[in-house]
Amino acid sequence: MSEGFEVAILGATGAVGTRLIQQLEQSSIPVSKVRLLASSRSAGKTLQFKGQDVTVEEAKPESFEGVDIVLASAGGSVSKKLLPEAVKRGAVCVDNTSAFRMEPDVPLVVPEVNEKALYNHHGIIANPNCSTIQMMVALEPIRRAFGLKQIIVSTYQAASGAGQSALNELKQEAQDFLDDKEMKAEIFPTKGDKKHYPLAFNLLPQIDVLEDNLYSHEEWKMIHETKKIMLDDMDSPDIKVTATCVRVPVPISHGESIWIDTVDHENASVEKIRQAVSDFPGAVLQDDPANQIYPQPINATGKRETFVGRIRPDLENKGAFNLWVVSDNLLKGAAWNTVQIAERLVADDLVHVN
Repeated sequence: MSEGFEVAILGATGAVGTRLIQQLEQSSIPVSKVRLLASSRSAGKTLQFKGQDVTVEEAKPESFEGVDIVLASAGGSVSKKLLPEAVKRGAVCVDNTSAFRMEPDVPLVVPEVNEKALYNHHGIIANPNCSTIQMMVALEPIRRAFGLKQIIVSTYQAASGAGQSALNELKQEAQDFLDDKEMKAEIFPTKGDKKHYPLAFNLLPQIDVLEDNLYSHEEWKMIHETKKIMLDDMDSPDIKVTATCVRVPVPISHGESIWIDTVDHENASVEKIRQAVSDFPGAVLQDDPANQIYPQPINATGKRETFVGRIRPDLENKGAFNLWVVSDNLLKGAAWNTVQIAERLVADDLVHVN
């Protein structure tokens, strides 16, 4: 066996899983062997890694024997069941589900923002929610330069955030609408709730279930994940955060309208914020109002970066600003951030060959 890491991709046949394969192919991680794991329904399928056929195996605890790194995106219940088994066998796991995000001893990481949290891992690292990730890349350079007191975000989240079956449902609904047929909704706004509504030519102000406090669970995640990533405390009062999360009939790439209140009102300006964003790794400034240049989902799809534009002052509140942020939710919001974490684990000598 050649020198390198044995990597398992859990959930390899899903929308994020297939992109995990692609991102791992393009990564700096030396891979000696890749194992593609999925449910029994997908076992036996053949996928490719770097031009070589790889047979998909059913994911079981023993599947992780000899595995060094696990990249997981197979659903929270699967991660809860299998990732501790992988850790027992010596693997380090990067999980793309919500299963471990709020566990106090599990780092929640956006590498550009809080890479040092990786040094405290105990075998499992959590990938944040897709909408949280892109907001962190956009806001961290502003926080470092001018501080942040408050964040108010409204999201415009793509159908693919609910998985490949949800993306397929949107496409079918759109075709049915154009053909003057009844649209059949079985997934949106969320599989876990009682009613379902069509997303095509519609907007749904519910992502995940609605909680007793009147917020959706997606909104709860954005609020508390932001605090955990930026302040290392999911309940910190030091930055006030609130969110409204809306599913929109866009296939891939989330948009976010973000209002922020800075700490340093005297020095914060549009020009300085533009410069801070432009200089920050992973962020791309697209902000040229005179030429109608601003981020758009159709242009962000397939790209790893987070795009930031429409930066403008709140004319009623000194030191407050609005901005518009777009990123591919399946790449930076999921597969690329996961592989990027694994790259940092390797570079920082935090994972070793078994």
